[in-house]
Amino acid sequence: MSDPTVQPVPASVVEQVDAADITLSNPHRAVISLGSNLGNRLETLQGAVDALEDTPGVRVKAVSPVYETEPWGVEPGSQPSYFNAVVLLRTTLPPDSLLERGQAIEEAYDRVRDERWAPRTIDVDIVAYAEIVSDDPVLTLPHPRAHERAFVLAPWHDVDPEAELTGRGPVAELLEAVGRSGVLLRPDLELRLPE
Repeated sequence: MSDPTVQPVPASVVEQVDAADITLSNPHRAVISLGSNLGNRLETLQGAVDALEDTPGVRVKAVSPVYETEPWGVEPGSQPSYFNAVVLLRTTLPPDSLLERGQAIEEAYDRVRDERWAPRTIDVDIVAYAEIVSDDPVLTLPHPRAHERAFVLAPWHDVDPEAELTGRGPVAELLEAVGRSGVLLRPDLELRLPE
């Protein structure tokens, strides 16, 4: 029996391949998770995608469909739902510089870090960077909870069905293990690849 929550992926998620790659010397692949549950969520996600593309040493190669998800770690109904997406990058920035850029984007959208699991205008997380494994407390790679979060795995699987989360295995298998409960594909919403 097919899962009624699984819907076809829009053609717009096809990975962008163009001459922009020649401007990057020895780029690495990075996976970024975006989430927003305050303000104009879709506009904020698009702004984050555009800001990543505008970063020297970064090229956005694919943007997932948008998912609507329940907030993580809080009582149901206590916060607005999230819009989530995953962005695939090619970058020459080292992981710590990419982290700084993500935090600058969060700051530009007035992200407040008062408490854990608080609502937020934007969350920019590095899920994976090349095959790097690091337990650095400032930036743990891959993201230590990505393997258990359907709101990361479902959009990532959409843009890269063959992806593997280093140290955890294929994203498809991880997604099957956690299931798609609480994540709803929003085919009426779309993020644009930067031109």
